[in-house]
Amino acid sequence: MRNEARNIAWVLEQVADEATEIIIVDGDSTDVTIITARRSRPDIRVVPQQGPGKGSALRTGFLAATGDIIVMMDADGSMSPSEIPHYVHFLANGYDFVKGSRFISGGSSLDITWFRRLGNRFLLGVFNSLYHGHLTDLCYGFCAFDRRYLDHLHLSATGFEIEAEMTVRAMQAGLRIAEVPSVELPRRSGVSNLHAIRDGIRVLRTVLRHHRSGVSGHLYQAARHAAGRPAVGMSAEVTA
Repeated sequence: MRNEARNIAWVLEQVADEATEIIIVDGDSTDVTIITARRSRPDIRVVPQQGPGKGSALRTGFLAATGDIIVMMDADGSMSPSEIPHYVHFLANGYDFVKGSRFISGGSSLDITWFRRLGNRFLLGVFNSLYHGHLTDLCYGFCAFDRRYLDHLHLSATGFEIEAEMTVRAMQAGLRIAEVPSVELPRRSGVSNLHAIRDGIRVLRTVLRHHRSGVSGHLYQAARHAAGRPAVGMSAEVTA
């Protein structure tokens, strides 16, 4: 997250008190983002971003999180924290990785352009074909997952492609994946750093590269036998 002073208060004020840990990954903001955030939620943890790009921000937050369940979402107001209980519900009932979808019943986007929608549909088709999946949304970063799988996923993406990398890795690991409907709202203020063509190419490369590494359920079996189901302690990571 960087320079989201006009957006962050709206996001934090909607995060339920049940969230035991709220992490904000700050990409060296030069405005009053952090001051505004602390006024809204004095209990937040601010972690300096390590490396450039959204992927670096997320990986920084994941390493800092201590909860059994990690929820990741953007800080620009395009995702509503009021949806978080739906994600946690599925994690508490046998799923390992839960991702939002704008394109299933109950989901929608008030922000996506026709060009981005077309690109997402193409990338999703490639993903489902290669990984024998039935997902409905690939390039959307509202997700929640069981923290005990994090060390095994070996995430390395630095940009927006990390959202696809996480899904690919979860699929390869044989994790139980659920999609829940999500409504993408327009960014409340400012301009997104997403570049549809450049970042779309990076997503495609990620999907193709990881497919060549093969699909295995060994991670799923090893991690699942290592511990029981998680307690519903939650780290909510806010980034952008």
